[in-house]
Amino acid sequence: MTDAVAGTPLAPVADDEYQLERHAVWKRFRRHRLALTGAVVLICIVLVAVFAKILPLQDPNFIDQVHWQGYPLAPGVAGHLLGTDENGRDLLARLVWGAQISLTVAFFAVLMEILIGAFLGSLAGYYGGAVDYWIMRLTDVFLSIPLLPLLLVLTAIVSASSNKAALNFGVIVVIIGATSWPPAARLVRASFLSLREKEFTEAARAVGNRDGRIIFRHLLPNAVAPIIVQATLDVAGVIILESTLSFLGLGIQPPTASWGNMLANAASNLQQAWWAAVFPGLCILITVLAINYIGDGLRDALDPNMR
Repeated sequence: MTDAVAGTPLAPVADDEYQLERHAVWKRFRRHRLALTGAVVLICIVLVAVFAKILPLQDPNFIDQVHWQGYPLAPGVAGHLLGTDENGRDLLARLVWGAQISLTVAFFAVLMEILIGAFLGSLAGYYGGAVDYWIMRLTDVFLSIPLLPLLLVLTAIVSASSNKAALNFGVIVVIIGATSWPPAARLVRASFLSLREKEFTEAARAVGNRDGRIIFRHLLPNAVAPIIVQATLDVAGVIILESTLSFLGLGIQPPTASWGNMLANAASNLQQAWWAAVFPGLCILITVLAINYIGDGLRDALDPNMR
């Protein structure tokens, strides 16, 4: 396409504006030093967890009976950099493999939570009326029940109906994701109540777009900024939830390592092997802090009032 007067190509204004906005968001995020540090720390943790198989680590379930002899080995003894747990298993290897479980559960649970919350919230915010009323009443019911007791009841029911081995990765993801969606639904609904009255929404209706296309093609992309922030903060919350369930014996079951069940196993041997509890606790603390700082940075970077 060319200019009618000069014959020169017209600049892609929309693409230029999009690139400038992305650059501005990244620039605002970089100014948040804690968020940038948190992103670097989280990337390092994820890379270590992803490439655990190629790292020079011991088998996380191998018991060093030769050196252990009934007592946990302290850090640095017999080639165990962080020591061993109460059963003589290498703590560093179990921390790395436990990171895979904890982070994967958090990612997929939050993905499920955001998908459910975004779908129900968009319907409630766009249609209003009876649809909005009943979806929000369902949301209020879920919000009125404390999440942790609800999770404990659901995991106990699953455990009693079959056996504790059923409490595997998929079950934990479904239970957490299916009970954690109400905050995301309310957030998306609030955004849609404003967006559905905008001029571009009226224009989309005027040219004959169906409701589904308007919701998912025009409105939902404009509500993605608060969704991203909510998802980032929820990842930290799910890591704590999974660790809590595992600590109480209703999460990921041994011998599979997760940070939560590592803490649970170490609780009864704090005097003999304090490091077995300290290192998993530090991993949870550092990861949650990093994710929270990233969420704070994204909130500031994506805030329209900061533009």
